Amino acid sequence: MDAVRLIGAGRRALAEGADTAEMMAEVWQAQALAQAIGSRLAVSGPPELRGEALGLTELAGRGCGVLDPPALDPKDLRAAQLTELDDARETLLCLGGLLGEVGMALVGMASAAADETTYWQCMEAIDAADESRDRVLEMLRKLAAREEAARQEVLPGSGNESSPSGAL
Repeated sequence: MDAVRLIGAGRRALAEGADTAEMMAEVWQAQALAQAIGSRLAVSGPPELRGEALGLTELAGRGCGVLDPPALDPKDLRAAQLTELDDARETLLCLGGLLGEVGMALVGMASAAADETTYWQCMEAIDAADESRDRVLEMLRKLAAREEAARQEVLPGSGNESSPSGAL
């Protein structure tokens, strides 16, 4: 399934989460999906994104690691359903939105935590989601710089066009 569709499903599920256990499961799912997207970009994404994508994979993995893994049927694991990542820019824009929503949900859960363990899990997961989002934003910045450089190469007056042969 396409990454953007999976991210959309994650955003809807996060918005619909009713209790702390459901919300924590959705946060875990979002981090696992970010990890899978980072891994895919690190292996086959644009070369200038590969270092940041590897960092995203590591940070999102840490985000999963601080939370108790949910009891999910393997077919319900969104990260395992990732088969396509057609547009890196669109995927990263959507993923950045999801990670922002994850952070907000975690702040709410930490504020309402009934025990210290849940509170600290939320705090560490907030940190991981925030750092993951920072990596996503950096990758978007690099894509924008690449697109701008490509535009400058083809724009008249950029000094990169060649003069007609024989012209003085």
